[in-house]
Amino acid sequence: MKTTGQLPENVAWGEKARLFPILSTKSKEGRTTAITLACMALVNSFAKTMLAGIGQRIGSKAKVGCYTEVVFQSQSEGSNDRPDGLLVVDVGKRKWSAMIEAKVGSASLQAEQIERYRALAKANGVDCVITISNQFATSPDSHPLVEVRKSRSKIPVFHWSWLHVLTTVDLLLSTEAVDDTDQQLLLSELHRYLTHESSEVRGFERMPREWTEINKLISSGGVIQANSTEAIIVINAWHQETRNLALILSRLTETVVGEKLPLKHRADPSQRQKDELAALREKCQLTAALDVKGAAASVEIVVDLMRRSIDVGMTLQAPEDRKTTKARLNWLLRQIKTDNLDDLVVRVYYKGRAGFVQHSVKELMENIGICEDGTKKSVARGFHLFRSKQVAQRFAQQSNFINDLEAMVPAFYGEVGERLRAWRRPPPSVRAEALEEDGAAVKSSFIKAES
Repeated sequence: MKTTGQLPENVAWGEKARLFPILSTKSKEGRTTAITLACMALVNSFAKTMLAGIGQRIGSKAKVGCYTEVVFQSQSEGSNDRPDGLLVVDVGKRKWSAMIEAKVGSASLQAEQIERYRALAKANGVDCVITISNQFATSPDSHPLVEVRKSRSKIPVFHWSWLHVLTTVDLLLSTEAVDDTDQQLLLSELHRYLTHESSEVRGFERMPREWTEINKLISSGGVIQANSTEAIIVINAWHQETRNLALILSRLTETVVGEKLPLKHRADPSQRQKDELAALREKCQLTAALDVKGAAASVEIVVDLMRRSIDVGMTLQAPEDRKTTKARLNWLLRQIKTDNLDDLVVRVYYKGRAGFVQHSVKELMENIGICEDGTKKSVARGFHLFRSKQVAQRFAQQSNFINDLEAMVPAFYGEVGERLRAWRRPPPSVRAEALEEDGAAVKSSFIKAES
């Protein structure tokens, strides 16, 4: 992959993205955008990984050009619209380009501005708009602004959070995916820049004030209305936090962690919001599942507003080659290596109509026989191993809830989840007597053939 510094034909003015931009000290947004785009133009694997996430596959012969402060040829007189950047991929036979709009710190994207950029992109033959900010999206094609998702414009808008950019850099460095030493140095410097507090790259730090209001409503016996604006705001914030948790686990495990979503929710974010609003109204719960590559199961999170509790766990199939519940449960308990058994619980699911029972891990390790009390005629089919914490007053607090959750999820996976192994059905074996019979038959036919 090569870089190109020549301005595209549809650009009247612009500057090649610089590693060391000469800008006002107050222009954090411009500096951060320029440095990041410059690294994308110069580091092959960085550009490939970021663009693959929005469906653009680029090969080694592609030329990547990144520009800042772009003014387009076809731009209305008096228009002050000046995108933060332009990214162009030239593969010879075709060119693909994306307009960049970035915000840093607490600055938020504005739907009206993005729609103007969509119109500008259409007028100048730019394929899409990419926004970058501290806001989170479940996936790059599920924009955090509802108005942008619902727009009728045919110009797609993708979104990267700055934390997503940082996590991508982190993974490329930790997995040694960059061979070139110069490119490694550039990525290392970008990582250093983005992790410094002055860059203002942030995770999701606090729930909105509506979180406290919804908690007060539920604790007082109230009912969430079907058209509750407060509940929608809470659900949207929850989506940002679950994405943030996935990025946190990605960096800690040095592998890609994604949210596990039903296909209908991936295809239609509005359906996801509708279903989760129904769950919040009926069960007073927010849920999520995170897929860690290579893990025994997804990490499941249940936030219960009625109990003011956080549950983090994993569900495993019971080993079918063991005949009793006790033997199957022993298989699970032997995998638990942590000494911290506080709040650690096993929910045992039974076949048929027996439902489930649950016990603390500490109790089961002292007397495993209690798992069969009242269930002698049924055998366990699966286990949900989870840590459950009731966080009382901190639960309804905007920042403390996030702090507790972001401490609890990685701790569970690090202490318990990463050591779990899923049961796999063993391959079928050949019976010894059958082997002898077949062997004799083959030998007999071989002798007849020779004679």
